[in-house]
Amino acid sequence: MTSSIIRIAAALIEDGAGRLLLVRKAGTSCFMQAGGKIEPGEDPAAALLRELDEEIGLRVGVDALRPIGRFSAAAANEPGHRIDATVFHLRSTHAPVPAAEIEEAMWVDVATAETMTLAPLLRDHILPWYRQTLTHP
Repeated sequence: MTSSIIRIAAALIEDGAGRLLLVRKAGTSCFMQAGGKIEPGEDPAAALLRELDEEIGLRVGVDALRPIGRFSAAAANEPGHRIDATVFHLRSTHAPVPAAEIEEAMWVDVATAETMTLAPLLRDHILPWYRQTLTHP
């Protein structure tokens, strides 16, 4: 069976004190990083800035985004689909205001995050990158 690919842009948002901002969509159990689908013809950074504003009320400029890389993973909430994710790092202490499809947004430390139900992209790619890159510069 061929799985469909969903192109997304996502942000590893951290506060500089060891906490990550995770979100959970309404009606789902997986926590993930904020972000969303890239519209046809849309640049990944522009898509991420739009999604951050829509989902958690965070408004930043493109200069605040640091590219991490591009990753493939199983889609957390769409069975039979995979995501092609362009991921950026962003440092912020923004108090998230869940909106759109986001039901919950919270700041957690990595140890707490590892005990939660996480989206495959976060669990398999973003957390390992964070542990290796940001905690051991």
